[in-house]
Amino acid sequence: MTSEGGAGYAGVPSEAEPSPEAGKAGTPASLEGLDKAHPSVVELQGRFDEAVLRHEVVAGDEHVVFVEPDRVFEILQWLKEDPDQLYNYLSDVTAVDYGSGRPLQVVYQLYSIPLRRTLRVKAELPLDELEVDSVVPLWANANWLEREVYDLFGIHFRNHPDLRRILMPEVYAEGHPLRKDFPLRGRFSRAEQTRRALAQAPEDYYIPSDFGAGRDFQRVGWQEMGGEPVPVEDPMTTDSTGASDDHEDERA
Repeated sequence: MTSEGGAGYAGVPSEAEPSPEAGKAGTPASLEGLDKAHPSVVELQGRFDEAVLRHEVVAGDEHVVFVEPDRVFEILQWLKEDPDQLYNYLSDVTAVDYGSGRPLQVVYQLYSIPLRRTLRVKAELPLDELEVDSVVPLWANANWLEREVYDLFGIHFRNHPDLRRILMPEVYAEGHPLRKDFPLRGRFSRAEQTRRALAQAPEDYYIPSDFGAGRDFQRVGWQEMGGEPVPVEDPMTTDSTGASDDHEDERA
């Protein structure tokens, strides 16, 4: 086995060398100058002032800007349309719940294709006011992304063109599964969950086009329903009268 000090590690310093900017009073050495390394952060702070609450750098080089929830649309519109920003691609819209009564964070991951630049924008929403403006008018792909956040976290997006559940059925009554206060096995007992699932109409799970001619609904096995096995006739061995032919040599 080669030790860390062996030839295989030649040229690799044993300890990280301090930055030339390290040690300046009032600012941690690891964050010194990082706001200036991202031009969009400086522009945001200068243009929107108090609406930009704080700026963080995570994972070494990921810049995160926290903004006032009521000004999310205004700020994101500027980031997309300003010729010096051009964040024309919305990579993702998601949310984070840290639990313990803390605000939920709505997260926007932006990318500027022309300038090859990324930026993460967050807005913190108190639990009694989980609302923020939709950004579908800015990026069309936010439609389904915001629906997912609404479905799984319960955050309402104002002016969304079609805000409804996207993963859970519309009649799902147990809440929002990605919230920290959501029980691991759901809010209802397994028996109640099964009862509700079996009582729901096919329209709750299928879109209108699924009801076309020649389309069959999904079959649920008796094992999943907790019942008894039900004989199922094989159409390949049953004639039009319902009689079963067991001998192929008798088929003339």
